[in-house]
Amino acid sequence: MRNDTNVKIKRIVASAENLPYFTLDDLSSVEKNKNYLKTLFSRYEKSGELVRLKKGVYVTKRYLLSHNGIEHYHEFLANILYQPSYLSLDYVLYQHNLITELPKNFTSMTKNKTAHFSNKLGNFFYHKIKDELFCGFGILKEGDFTILKATKAKALFDFLYLRKNLLAGEKAIEELRLNLGELTGKDLKEFKEYLKLENSKKMNQIFTTLCKLWKH
Repeated sequence: MRNDTNVKIKRIVASAENLPYFTLDDLSSVEKNKNYLKTLFSRYEKSGELVRLKKGVYVTKRYLLSHNGIEHYHEFLANILYQPSYLSLDYVLYQHNLITELPKNFTSMTKNKTAHFSNKLGNFFYHKIKDELFCGFGILKEGDFTILKATKAKALFDFLYLRKNLLAGEKAIEELRLNLGELTGKDLKEFKEYLKLENSKKMNQIFTTLCKLWKH
């Protein structure tokens, strides 16, 4: 009986160890008893063989070790943990050198309510944006991973959009310490397209100030 149990556990582990993430349902083909799987997951999480990414979502230690330091895997997870979402804000601005401070979190935009998940891989923050502004991101293929990530212009728009009620005047925008020299005319043209969609006086005022500082 014990041997049968060990064989079953090995089969379950083998089914999971090559998956970038998995849930109870993903293993239903090898084990239909969800309570058994929950008990097994809990035991393996305590032993460090499993990492809980959020409630009901896991990855094996073995998979993580085989993808150690792979940035694209973390970006992929940022999209997966809360859907639909795309990477944006500080995380993307830093990649384009628009801000110089290294982000401590994975920052994303979503159609859903604001959310936050923390696990051993980092902190994942999701900020709500109106449905019509859920755009301006590319679908990138990086190795085995598909990643949704904002363009430079959209990451900046999202960054300012979330702060629009705090940005009163030129000084407030200057204090953000944005490297506006990294922006091109094409970026500003793209930014204007999002202004049309958002259609607020406040964001148009921010854009006018942004252009003024950009020219300096």
